[in-house]
Amino acid sequence: MKRRLLDRVVTGVTLGLTLLTLGSPGSALAQTPAPAPFIVMASTTSTEQSGLFGHLLPAFKAATGTEVRVVALGTGQALDMGRRGDADIVFVHDTAAEDKFVADGFSPKRLPVMFNDFVLVGPAADPARLRGKDIGAALQRLAAVPAPGFISRGDKSGTHAAELRYWTLAGIDLAQARPPGYRECGCGMGPALNIAASTGAYVLTDRGTWLSFKNRADLVVLVEGDTRLFNQYGVMVVSPVRHPHVKAALARGFADWVVSPAGQASVASYKINGEQLFFPNAGK
Repeated sequence: MKRRLLDRVVTGVTLGLTLLTLGSPGSALAQTPAPAPFIVMASTTSTEQSGLFGHLLPAFKAATGTEVRVVALGTGQALDMGRRGDADIVFVHDTAAEDKFVADGFSPKRLPVMFNDFVLVGPAADPARLRGKDIGAALQRLAAVPAPGFISRGDKSGTHAAELRYWTLAGIDLAQARPPGYRECGCGMGPALNIAASTGAYVLTDRGTWLSFKNRADLVVLVEGDTRLFNQYGVMVVSPVRHPHVKAALARGFADWVVSPAGQASVASYKINGEQLFFPNAGK
């Protein structure tokens, strides 16, 4: 609500200055264009830190004139922003939590946008011998060795939710006993990767952030290719029924654009060193 009040104050001041300068054609203020319309998007650190938004959002603004101001958080926190009405639109990657968000009336619907996958990375020497394609088996082995450690985001993000599913798949109950060296950083994907790189630990990451990550030290991808590592992203306009102040029409403009052929093509065209980071799948 504080954000909405600030929006109204800024708009009022701008309008007042414009009115004061009408009839003064020589004034610079009289010729200042009106500010571009904007929406606030609550999204994940993976979409921000992978560089996707730096590629995607200018294309959207060029097509529509609407600016998108991103608040990058873990998926759980991004959804909480939507529940409070502090964002106009939510773009995250935890399908179960997104479906509940819609079921609870905070959005009229969820639209799938794109996917990539999670990968388990760790030191190239792989002291726990995790290399392979089975994420459950890899975490079982990691829980049985005393040494290298595992960095968990521990932030209720989509990646953290996926990590917890994989530990359960491995038969590990973190509430009862955590594996040796298991540490929660309560941080975004980039900082978690930095900690793993500096300490020689293992960490689960989305592939998009991994491909854009520069400070790898001797970290390499060790587990990939398991179909259970699939990572779906979805977009949801915050319900104007729940929060009448949200900019639902502008937010729907983004949702419609990102699942349109133009938006999907923009997603597909984002690459790092020739490698595509996200794969559009709207409507599938």
